[in-house]
Amino acid sequence: MILLPLAPVEDGALPGPVLTEIATLYATNHAFFEISGDFPDPGRITVEQVAAALADELAHEGAEVLLARSAGRLVGLAATLARHPDPASEDPDPWIGLLLIDATAHREGYGRAVAATVEDRFRAAGRSGVRIAVLDANEKALAFWQSQGYVTLRRGAADREMGRPCTVLRKAL
Repeated sequence: MILLPLAPVEDGALPGPVLTEIATLYATNHAFFEISGDFPDPGRITVEQVAAALADELAHEGAEVLLARSAGRLVGLAATLARHPDPASEDPDPWIGLLLIDATAHREGYGRAVAATVEDRFRAAGRSGVRIAVLDANEKALAFWQSQGYVTLRRGAADREMGRPCTVLRKAL
């Protein structure tokens, strides 16, 4: 598996074929998007909606969207932040904002592999830990991150975008 940064083309737009692949990846995860409320109709996620979501992810300073490919196939993506997006935050850790694996390939090890590769990137950059906020309604994700060695820092926090209840976890690197 390889993990490569998503790179906008000259005008800041995302390459069409890659954007279509990513939209397909998002569409396989309608159950997650039903929980998150990120899209008005999780059963009908459009390329335009995904382009807007990715632009929002990349608008933060120090943000990256990393595409995970196995045998040439897009199997997942990770959106990361070099630091907490609130400039007033004293949080020293980078964040994983989103880990999305093709739902048709769940439980095949891609999530673990992508998470480990993201952690390795942060470790190589000299970072000592990484954080993630998991929606409280997403019990499977919470169990996944805990199985990867993440420990709960606080429960009942509200995410920045929509005020949804979440649990903040951290893993020492």
